[in-house]
Amino acid sequence: MLSISVVYIFLLKIKLRGLKPPPQPPASFLCCATQSEVAVVNGRAEGRISERNEIRLGLPSKGRMAADTLDLLKDCQLSVKQVNPRQYVAEIPQLSNLEVWFQRPKDIVRKLLSGDLDLGIMGLDTVSEYGQGNEDLIIVHDALDYGDCRLSLAIPKYGIFENINSLKELAQMPQWTEEKPLRVATGFTYLGPKFMKENGLKYVTFSTADGALEAAPAMGIADAILDLVSSGTTLRENNLKEIEGGVVLESQAVLVASRRSLIQRKGVLDTTHEIIERLEAHLRAVGLFTVVANMRGSSAEEVAERVLSQTSLSGLQGPTVSPVFCRRDGKVSADYYAIVICVPKKALYKSVQQLRAIGGSGVLISPLTYIFDEETPRWRELLSKLGL
Repeated sequence: MLSISVVYIFLLKIKLRGLKPPPQPPASFLCCATQSEVAVVNGRAEGRISERNEIRLGLPSKGRMAADTLDLLKDCQLSVKQVNPRQYVAEIPQLSNLEVWFQRPKDIVRKLLSGDLDLGIMGLDTVSEYGQGNEDLIIVHDALDYGDCRLSLAIPKYGIFENINSLKELAQMPQWTEEKPLRVATGFTYLGPKFMKENGLKYVTFSTADGALEAAPAMGIADAILDLVSSGTTLRENNLKEIEGGVVLESQAVLVASRRSLIQRKGVLDTTHEIIERLEAHLRAVGLFTVVANMRGSSAEEVAERVLSQTSLSGLQGPTVSPVFCRRDGKVSADYYAIVICVPKKALYKSVQQLRAIGGSGVLISPLTYIFDEETPRWRELLSKLGL
């Protein structure tokens, strides 16, 4: 009754002031505003995809992963344009109808499952932990070549663990019982128990710890830790060691998509195709150089024979050999041939030396930016996963 009275007094004041009451939303709006078209039940996304026209790509909002992601997209001519660095929404002008949303990596996974995002970039460890094997998540590109790390089990170098160097030895230690299980500190509460169960460690308990997990064993609040490791320096500095068979997951940055979005939302599949092609073309070219040299010869075939006699000069599919035309004594002739090959950075100097040895001169070198295949293998794999 109190709430009705308050509303009545409010409307009365409006009438006395000669003002019009605020317009009421239509009944259809009130009904639909409280309903979600996508529900997550037991970790699985169900229901119809939410109604919106724009395509949404989730990117990490902070840290090294965020910076490396933006650098990669820029190298692929997909620069992210953000009007205000404090805003969570941006765009990629080269991709029409696409919105970029900056989110925490774990929230990107959750919003892919809820239908609020269509595509996302994050570490494989994050997808595996928070996606929990959900079939709606499809890894579109599994090797973006940054964010490399591994989810690994680490134990102290001292005490009862001094001579323990493998997961098998750890599992066979008589200390672990139902009353006194192995205590593992970790932030991976899905992958951790799953890994231990699959590897026969029966008596294990898991806990989370504030701050650096590496301190947990020394403080006596855990026997081991399960955490992400890059170089291993932090573990060594805290008298911890990785053990054989203790790596749960090798991780790096990946591109993930919602299966429902790819199938149901207009334009998502085409946009994903373009992103895959740009990523593949750039990543395939990383570390490769174009080498051009002139070589005297009697024919293109004879020059090609000389080049192919050196295995490191074969290029991607073989050398390109084309005539270099010169004017001699008033006549145009081809005494030289231009050789074009692709060479990995680590073999660059050796390749130049081999070219010189078989008569190459005027060697020009330039880094490669893109290598486009006739068709991108990962695109075929995606279509296969979708049954298309």
